[in-house]
Amino acid sequence: MAEAVDIRELNIIIEQQSAFITNITSGMERVIVGQKHLIDSLLISLLSNGHILLEGVPGLAKTLAIKTLSQLIDSDFSRIQFTPDLLPADVIGTLVYSQKNENFQVKKGPVFANFVLADEINRAPAKVQCALLEAMQERQVTIGSSTFDLPTPFLVMATQNPIEQEGTYPLPEAQVDRFMLKVVIDYPTLEEEKLIIRENLRGSMPEVKPVVGVDEIIKAREVVQQVYIDEKIEQYIADIVFATRYPERYGLENLKSLITFGASPRASINLAKAARAYAFIRHRGYVVPEDIRAVAYDVLRHRIGLSYEAEADNVSSEEIISNIINKVEVP
Repeated sequence: MAEAVDIRELNIIIEQQSAFITNITSGMERVIVGQKHLIDSLLISLLSNGHILLEGVPGLAKTLAIKTLSQLIDSDFSRIQFTPDLLPADVIGTLVYSQKNENFQVKKGPVFANFVLADEINRAPAKVQCALLEAMQERQVTIGSSTFDLPTPFLVMATQNPIEQEGTYPLPEAQVDRFMLKVVIDYPTLEEEKLIIRENLRGSMPEVKPVVGVDEIIKAREVVQQVYIDEKIEQYIADIVFATRYPERYGLENLKSLITFGASPRASINLAKAARAYAFIRHRGYVVPEDIRAVAYDVLRHRIGLSYEAEADNVSSEEIISNIINKVEVP
């Protein structure tokens, strides 16, 4: 009974603390037509202190989405266009010799921003990818002999173009695993497409003003950590992740030959974190199984290794996740 009272109180607190989510969402929807899933995914990453990898054809408002979010939160935004000739110094910064002072001075790179768009990350060579991914993981950058903390909040949204393979350097599995979510963006619906045409023919984009400050986002992150996760939900998360590693234990023998490696413990952690953030943006103080199912695809999509047999049969990681979610017992 005491627990029920606590959850009721927690619900009231979270409903109050998450009120700004409605303002952010409505601000995003003023500028971006459709793409509700993309907006939710950006908010989940932001509130969970994670990073997001987006895959989709050009022209689906990926850049516009993160730029609008940074404007609504009154924070710094930078865009890095990844190319094959990019150097790590172009991302994190370097030491520049000053003739006037006769010494080396630090010139910080574009990674020193709250929101960083890494456009077409798979176009840059491994050294540059590693420099960015190290900054993402450590939340700090070393230039020369000095170490600098990156601003808080710090969110990297990297994009990949799924069409062109020429001149690309695929991200190694260990590096892809550092992204909390991998979101695949699809085309807008017919009605949304007509609205996009209409909005663009008007000639002027709607202007958005800050609706929340950086301090409120930091405070919201602390509140998200209070969202209640029951032991049964923890068990559900563990079962889903274990089913990617040992499908035969869950009556999914047919998946064993399709998976070369399952999801890492990072998947379990990120499933719990993403589910908490998802509950928060739904103004709820506790996690339900539907929250896990809602975020499972984005958290697990890039963490399951497909065998040659799976690729030959055109089996995607989404199909494997669907089979697991349909089979694992819901608490």
